[in-house]
Amino acid sequence: MDTLSNRAEAQKIAQLLDVVPEQLDFLHGLPAEDVRQLRARTVDALYDDVPDMLDRIAAATKLVPAGVAAAISQKALGPRLAASVAGRLDPARAADIIGKLPIAFTAESCGHLDPRRIAATVDRLDEDLVVRIAVALAERGDHLTMGRFVGHLREGTLRRILRHIDDRVVLRVGFFIDMPERLDAILDLMGEERLASVVAAAGDGLWPEALAVAGLAGPERRARMAALAARQDPVRLDGLVRTAHEQGLWEALLPLVALLSEEDRRAVAALPSLRDSQVLGGVVRAVVATGLWAEFLPLVGVLPPESRKAVADAAGELPDAELDAMVLDVEKRDLWDAVLPLVELMDEPAKERVFALPSFQGQGRGEG
Repeated sequence: MDTLSNRAEAQKIAQLLDVVPEQLDFLHGLPAEDVRQLRARTVDALYDDVPDMLDRIAAATKLVPAGVAAAISQKALGPRLAASVAGRLDPARAADIIGKLPIAFTAESCGHLDPRRIAATVDRLDEDLVVRIAVALAERGDHLTMGRFVGHLREGTLRRILRHIDDRVVLRVGFFIDMPERLDAILDLMGEERLASVVAAAGDGLWPEALAVAGLAGPERRARMAALAARQDPVRLDGLVRTAHEQGLWEALLPLVALLSEEDRRAVAALPSLRDSQVLGGVVRAVVATGLWAEFLPLVGVLPPESRKAVADAAGELPDAELDAMVLDVEKRDLWDAVLPLVELMDEPAKERVFALPSFQGQGRGEG
C-alpha cells in the first residue's frame, strides 16, 4: 500500500501548492507516512502564517449580514481568497455565509479551505446544501477535495450523495480519502449490489484506485472486494495483473489474492498475464523486496506447471544476497512446505546455490 498511499499524498500536496503533480515526483519512493507528515506541515505553513489583511477582512464580515458578506466574497474576493477568509471566521458564521453563496462558487472555493476547519464548518451546513456541493465537486472532477470532506459527513448525507455520483467517482474519492477509518461505514452504505458495481468500474482504468480502497478497508470488506474483483471478466481481471506489474503494485495486490477462496485463486492463476515470464519475474523480485512470500505462495500453488517453473527459474536467478534473504524469510515464517517444491523445479546449478547458502546451511536444510 505504500506506493499508492505515497501517490495520493503527493497529489494532495500538489493541490495545496497549486503545482502539477509531476513537479513532486521526487517524493515517490519515500515512506508514505513521511509524505503525510510533510503534507500536514505544508497545511500549517500555508494557513497559520497568513497576512493580517485576512483577519481584518474576516472581522469586517461580522459587521454586515451574511447575504452581503456572500456578495462581497463573490464580487471582490473570488473563490481562493474567500476560502482563506472563511478559514479565519467562526465556523457558524462561515456556514451562514456559505449558505448564501452559489453552489458553483462554493464548490470552487472548497479546494482552498483550510483542511483543519472542515469538520466544524461542514457540521453546521444544511444537508441539502452539502449534497449539492458534493455533486458539484463530482461534476468538476475535484475528487481530491471530495476525499478531504467525505470523512466528516454524516451517514444520511453520504447515503444521499452516493445516489448522485457514479461508481468511478466513488473509487477516485476513496483513493484520496483523508479519514480512512470512515471507509468501512461508507462501503456498508453501498450495499452488495452497488459495491459489486463499483469494483466492476475499476476495470475502466481504475485498478490502482480500487487497490487503494481495498487496502484501506477493514478485513471483512477487503476480502469481499477481493472476491468481487476475482470474479470479473478474465480480460478485465487480466488488466489488474498487468497494472500491478507495470506500476509496481504487487504489494497492494498480493495480500488481496491471499484472501481469496481456492476457486477464485485458480481463476486468477489461469490469467494469460501469469503465463508471461516477465510478469512472473517481476512479481518474484517484488516478493523478495517486500517479504510477501506468505501472500504469494498460495497463488504459486495453483499456477499452471509452466508458470510455476517460470517462478522457480526467476527465484533461482536472484543474487545470492536476495536468495539468502528469501531463505531467512521462509524459515522465519515456516513456509518450507510451499517453497521446497519450487526449489525442486530449479535447474541443478540454482539448486546447488540455494543449498550452499549460509542461511540454508545454518538451518540444517542442506542435509539430505
